Amino acid sequence: MTPPRPEDQSRRYPWEDDEYKPRTRPYPTPGAPPPPDPRESARFTPPPDDKPTVPTLPKKLTVTRVAWFRTRQLSSQAVAAFRKAAHADGAKQSGLSSLTYAVMLNYAADAAMAVALANTLFFSAASGESRGKVALYLLITVAPFALVAPVIGPALDRIQHGRRVALAASCVIRVVLSIVMALNFDNWGLYPAALGSMVLSKSFTVLKAAITPRVLPREITLSKTNARMTVFGLAAGGVFGAVAAGFANLFGSPGALWFTAALCLVNAYYCLRIPSWVEVTEGEVPTSLRAKPQKPKRQALGRTVVVALWGNGAIRMLTGFLMLFAAFVVRAQTEGDALMQVLLLGVIAGAAGIGSFLGNAVGARLQFGSPDQVVIGCLTAALLTVVLAAVLPGLITAAAVGLVGATASSLAKVSLDAVIQDDVPDESRASAFGRSETILQLGWVFGGAIGVLLPTEYWIGFTVMAVLLAVGLAQTVQTKRGTTLIPGLGGDRPLRPAPVVPRPGT
Repeated sequence: MTPPRPEDQSRRYPWEDDEYKPRTRPYPTPGAPPPPDPRESARFTPPPDDKPTVPTLPKKLTVTRVAWFRTRQLSSQAVAAFRKAAHADGAKQSGLSSLTYAVMLNYAADAAMAVALANTLFFSAASGESRGKVALYLLITVAPFALVAPVIGPALDRIQHGRRVALAASCVIRVVLSIVMALNFDNWGLYPAALGSMVLSKSFTVLKAAITPRVLPREITLSKTNARMTVFGLAAGGVFGAVAAGFANLFGSPGALWFTAALCLVNAYYCLRIPSWVEVTEGEVPTSLRAKPQKPKRQALGRTVVVALWGNGAIRMLTGFLMLFAAFVVRAQTEGDALMQVLLLGVIAGAAGIGSFLGNAVGARLQFGSPDQVVIGCLTAALLTVVLAAVLPGLITAAAVGLVGATASSLAKVSLDAVIQDDVPDESRASAFGRSETILQLGWVFGGAIGVLLPTEYWIGFTVMAVLLAVGLAQTVQTKRGTTLIPGLGGDRPLRPAPVVPRPGT
């Protein structure tokens, strides 16, 4: 375990600086004496809309009125509990709650679009005989990740202002593309619009990763913050995905796409409500994956961070593989039985969803002493489960891979966030999160491509994946020991490189 970095007493958050502090909502410091001006303390009083309004009992009681009263009462309590959780630990004052709402709506829009396209893009090309459809399916589902990785990450280093506008713009364009999909659902206009919408969704994820450190409250860590946002996002995806299924049942798949457009429009509004201090990039230093950056004034990542990146990338390869490979195998083995396809895929997807919730919930509550060891342990558990699925192929072991893989992916991501927070200087943290997210996207791309191209047999797919995970585990362990299988991208670097001094005026 590397020694903790000494706390920089001069470090200030953007909202604590007089130049960026909003006049009507200063950031309170726990334990600090009240400000001299008594009017300042009133500004920290929660607004009236934070207090849930209790519905009054109707004067004339009927079954319908009592049911309506109880519904309003339970809804009010649920909203109050949600707002309390979203605003906890200083999240409202720092701006984290605003970013959380935007992330939840992005998950919701993705779920709604997936429901709308379930019988077109995600299942129509799962037949091994139609190689043209397989290639098209691979393009639609995997290309967005491949496009995001080399483009969005480096672009973040050059964006000095406009991160909120970039998030909102991605949502507005998705509104247009969702309408295009709804109007062209039965022709080829659907495919390029779907491709563009998925690219924008992944761009949103990378931009969010770079913004998160700018709204971090003092009360919680980055790893817990990201885990909490993921849990909120998964919950929103489940709820709004069910609503989208209702729209699809009533109005057909185009109805679900119109609902997706509405969600994206609302999300654009919430993106603009993120505090203005996320735009402050003065003094930021871009990061580099190389041990010795070729470009000047770039911060090299330390060995512990690279260990976490290798382990997370390997696990994301597994999750991308399982998502696409399971759809192809299930369709091939249940050709013509749509209900059985949905049931079997529901078992695997449900196991993966439970694993994701479990991993993020555990990661949000626990503090790991050795994050790099946690990453290696997660990768080892995933490898053992895949080996078991290769030896005993079937639906049960595939669901076990989904459960363990999703849990390992969530815990490993929490550990990666913790390592970046501990080992990367403040000036480079936003860039490090943006870069790390692009690497995870590439891992998903590689695994998804393998899942599409391999034969639709459980034992073949899991055997190939077991070999690749074993190579990933070997590279991760070698990196931790200070060596590497791939020159320039391993552990032949210091644990914590010396911080790079930012250039004046940047």
